[in-house]
Amino acid sequence: MKKIGITGGTGFVGRHLTALLIRNGYEVVVFTTGGIKKRKKQHISYSHWDPDKEECDVDIIKNIDTVVHLAGAGLADRRWKEQRKKEIISSRVKSTAFLVSVLNAHGISCKTLIAASAIGFYGPDSHYSSLFMEADPPFNDFLGNACKEWEAASESLSANIRRVVLRFGIVLGKGGGAMLQFTNPMSMGVMPILGSGGQVVSWIGIHDLVRLIQFTIEHDELSGIYNAVAPGHISHRQMMHTIAAEMGGVKIPVHVPSVLLKILLGEMSTEVLKSCTVSADKIINAGFVFDHPDIVSAVKAILKHR
Repeated sequence: MKKIGITGGTGFVGRHLTALLIRNGYEVVVFTTGGIKKRKKQHISYSHWDPDKEECDVDIIKNIDTVVHLAGAGLADRRWKEQRKKEIISSRVKSTAFLVSVLNAHGISCKTLIAASAIGFYGPDSHYSSLFMEADPPFNDFLGNACKEWEAASESLSANIRRVVLRFGIVLGKGGGAMLQFTNPMSMGVMPILGSGGQVVSWIGIHDLVRLIQFTIEHDELSGIYNAVAPGHISHRQMMHTIAAEMGGVKIPVHVPSVLLKILLGEMSTEVLKSCTVSADKIINAGFVFDHPDIVSAVKAILKHR
């Protein structure tokens, strides 16, 4: 039985990934900065790690086959003031650098590191002529530079350990992520349309995202950078109408102008308003098959048991 270590395993993606891996016969170790409670669950255990203090149980690391690195401060949790920007970068870059140093020194059984990144690496469509591909350069703004540093922090990984970087799109799923921000106002009959509504959203359902992570765990021939987005590109307006139709009932469209979003969100509004069309071709050509490649089937699956 393969043992998979997950940093950020108590977060939204981490919880779904843990559940999938356990269902498929893996043993999971969740690395957490919180206190370790004695939770008795089959095939899952918890281990303390704290990148800020450079603390980690190296005896656990010695027996891990693969590490999935998801840890990092939430991008949309608070406004991007200067202190928050530092926290976002530090939580990703510092934790990645520390993890790589531990794996290089003690990961004697580790074959693979799968590290999260984000499509915030890319700029708006207006600065490019086609779909964003993995070989494209980072955009010169806060999130583009943060993702660049984040990814660079794992480049010193030992050549004996396979390195995969997944640039996550907007993650849609039940129980967290962007979906709650969309469905909560709709539960009150309001369908917010942000900005023009025409901006392209590069998204992925949580079901397919964790399947994609497992796919990279199981396919040793994969290495390097892959976009983790669904192939079905849609506009923000189309996404909102799809969610509203599946929820049912009357949903009154309320347009939220760009100028108001800039006042409410500050610099973070650039990501909300940005049209960013990202290609899924590389991971599809590697053999991954999406269960929900289009927004309609993805939303139906997410809201089915709501």
